[in-house]
Amino acid sequence: MHLLEKHLVISTEVSTALAEGRPVVALESTIISHGMPYPKNVQTALNVEQVIRDNGAIPATIAILQGKLVVGLNHQQIEHLGKEGSNVIKTSRRDIPFIVAAKKDGATTVASTMILAQMAGIKVFATGGIGGVHRQAETSMDISADLQELANTSVAVVCAGVKSILDIGLTLEYLETYGVPVIGHQTSKMPAFYTRESGFSVDYQLDNPSEIAQSLAAKWQLGLKGGVVIANPIPAEHSMDEKLIEDTINSALQDMQDAGVSGKDSTPFLLARIAKVTAGKSLEANIQLVYNNAALGAQIAVQLAKLL
Repeated sequence: MHLLEKHLVISTEVSTALAEGRPVVALESTIISHGMPYPKNVQTALNVEQVIRDNGAIPATIAILQGKLVVGLNHQQIEHLGKEGSNVIKTSRRDIPFIVAAKKDGATTVASTMILAQMAGIKVFATGGIGGVHRQAETSMDISADLQELANTSVAVVCAGVKSILDIGLTLEYLETYGVPVIGHQTSKMPAFYTRESGFSVDYQLDNPSEIAQSLAAKWQLGLKGGVVIANPIPAEHSMDEKLIEDTINSALQDMQDAGVSGKDSTPFLLARIAKVTAGKSLEANIQLVYNNAALGAQIAVQLAKLL
């Protein structure tokens, strides 16, 4: 463990809360650096942290700074990531050792946030949407590392479902293959990020944070490793027009193919195109669903802290 401590820096507030068994919720940093422009990215990140506090838990925004795995960023560190934006390296599992060794800054994705959260002992993570199987993956083999992380890392991920730019059906099939449960919070249908339903079913509908926490505790107490997807639909008042989103995605996918964009550049390209076509409405929807997920994540963490 002492070798890990050489690289891992946990803020005093977060480490104290964990030592006392109080609820903590992990937050990613890619949404700050790559998700939206400055200063909206910083303000959103601070608002998300406040939502978690308002719901009884401690926020732990996670990133790699000068090669250190930092769990629990302060205001100044969040500001730094926001200003640097896409200059910060988008960091998934494969990238972590190289960013650490080179003492660089890295913004954590869903996968890498889960890894660092588990290192710190945090069990609940709130984000926007998870990655998944990309459309046309039967030829590109483009599958997000988030899915393998969910199979192997014991952190619950509260999200608004799979990003709608992806193949939601294939993503759910992949999760089923690797034994990752998908819980719908107050819904039997998988949400599709900008919209409340995708037409695909979740594995289990659970209607309150206590029920969800009990299921998480049972899973991990039984020694069943791996994560859980908690799919929390975007609030109805912020849900977008399904046809507009689908048409925009199809058009953006063609543009992406023409431009030769692939791999980890795909998602930022597509989200930026959707934001442009929807005159920024998709960005506002994204922000609102993150707030909604942060609130639920905190409520689940509060209940889970009573059980573990």
